[in-house]
Amino acid sequence: MKHGAFFKGGACEFCVWAPLKERIELVIKGYPRPILYMEKDKDGYFRTMVPDVTVGMEYMYLIDGRDKRPDPASFWQKQGVHGPSIIYDQNIFPWSDDGFSPPDLKKMIIYEAHIGTFTPQGTFESAVSMIPYLKKLGVNALEIMPVAQFPGGRNWGYDGTYPFAPQDTYGGPEKLKYLINELHKNNIAVIMDVVYNHLGPEGNYTGSYGPYFTDRYKTPWGDAVNFDGEHSAGVRDFFIQNAVFWIESFHVDALRLDAVHAIFDGSKKHILQEIKEKVLDFCLAGQRKAYVIAESDLNDSRLVKDIESGGYGLDAQWSDDFHHAVHSALTGESSGYYGDFNGAADVAKAVESVFVYDGQYSAFRKKVHGTSARGIDPGRFVAFIQNHDQIGNRAQGDRLISMCGGKKAKLAAAACLLSPFVPLLFMGEEYGETKPFLYFISHTDKGLIEGVREGRKKEFAGFLKDGEEPPDPYSESTFLNSSPDFSKHENGAGAEMFDLYKRLIDIRKKTRCFNDEKTVRQVSIEDSCVIIKYECEGENSILALNFGEAAYKLKADGYTVQAGDDGTIKPLSFGFYVKEGK
Repeated sequence: MKHGAFFKGGACEFCVWAPLKERIELVIKGYPRPILYMEKDKDGYFRTMVPDVTVGMEYMYLIDGRDKRPDPASFWQKQGVHGPSIIYDQNIFPWSDDGFSPPDLKKMIIYEAHIGTFTPQGTFESAVSMIPYLKKLGVNALEIMPVAQFPGGRNWGYDGTYPFAPQDTYGGPEKLKYLINELHKNNIAVIMDVVYNHLGPEGNYTGSYGPYFTDRYKTPWGDAVNFDGEHSAGVRDFFIQNAVFWIESFHVDALRLDAVHAIFDGSKKHILQEIKEKVLDFCLAGQRKAYVIAESDLNDSRLVKDIESGGYGLDAQWSDDFHHAVHSALTGESSGYYGDFNGAADVAKAVESVFVYDGQYSAFRKKVHGTSARGIDPGRFVAFIQNHDQIGNRAQGDRLISMCGGKKAKLAAAACLLSPFVPLLFMGEEYGETKPFLYFISHTDKGLIEGVREGRKKEFAGFLKDGEEPPDPYSESTFLNSSPDFSKHENGAGAEMFDLYKRLIDIRKKTRCFNDEKTVRQVSIEDSCVIIKYECEGENSILALNFGEAAYKLKADGYTVQAGDDGTIKPLSFGFYVKEGK
């Protein structure tokens, strides 16, 4: 059964899941009959078909004759999280991307962006103006931070409460389709960041309808989504339908599932596996290609292992350990989880084994952490030196270059873009943006605003000087200060950094070893210089990453330098070399 309101030919079928409610009635503003009866089936779905309606009409559900609430599967919340839902026709957009197919996951170069700060206007439509810039840089996939309807106009997106409704202040569903269509016409794939571990605290009316949440598990945001308790079938259907919805209705090429370590499911078939299976079924039926990528901090290789091997069969997962190892090696930071990482040796292990912690004791976690990922294609892991979390969850939103300088930032760029993993960049890093990316909200509930403020103060109490406070997440200035200044890529140090990123991306695209599934890598470390040797049919290459304070003489007879230093690797620098033939 499909959740939502489906318009076709002047009529609309409404369906909402409310298994424990006696009566759900439909209220459509301006319709001749003020209240419309809905019939309940044995699985707890209320349905009705309504003729003579038009796109744009407002509707709400009346629950047991008492409370009017928006549709939890609303396709458009034009008046925000507390307003009525809007009838929307998913089939009217004039798609013109038939010839587009996303690149193989292994060949993706991902650029993560936040729509609200990506352009001065902060909309889907204005983001189209950034496509020439993305093409100039050379990336081939745009990962969009969550766009599900959230309160107000300033938010990272992880407080969304309507998973099917693109944010109204960004432009709503039609403008999002326009953006994706234009990206596809320019051969750029789209990855949508989706949140299935919680819904935001303001405007979340799912509890009015049914047991979407359970107190049997706890997450950082409160009760967990009910994926395995009583009446969980409707909850599972809701989120599985949402996963397919983005691919079907918005032509999204991949989903990035947020923080799956906060998804709890003791069912015989885990919800992550079922999401992947249903996405695959849809793609096979329509001859489409789409990927499912997970974010997790558990170092759990089951996420990407084949189902036959006891895994969930997802296409890829993020690798935090690579980021932590590089960050620690370059900054020397040892607070929090960085205390578990120790310089270049851990960078080498991350490149060789994916997870630095693959079954060892973690002092930070005070327990054994991680599983082995040996034998799994490194092209099924996403690596990064910056992302929204690793910047924005610092007290002052510091970027890597602000902590370690341009020289080390260039070394980090080479480590990421010429790694065996799928590289991800965060907007602005490609030209060395120094403006922070801060945490911001625009809730309307005063108590909630104050709670977030106090929470941030407590979280960073040990990292701030006496009398210092983190930027106010509710202040508009916090939001505005988080917008990159892309004009910096045109001059000076910004242009120099941008040219390096362009060169490294071009090398990655053209070098056979990064695009051959049979590439073999060998990793070693000598005097704080990490040496990565790639071998594939007809080509060998070497990446040398010198994290030390002394120069390193690389033995690379017969190789041609492609980027960085030639032969002798200067301190805190790199070199990349290629040799044709075996």
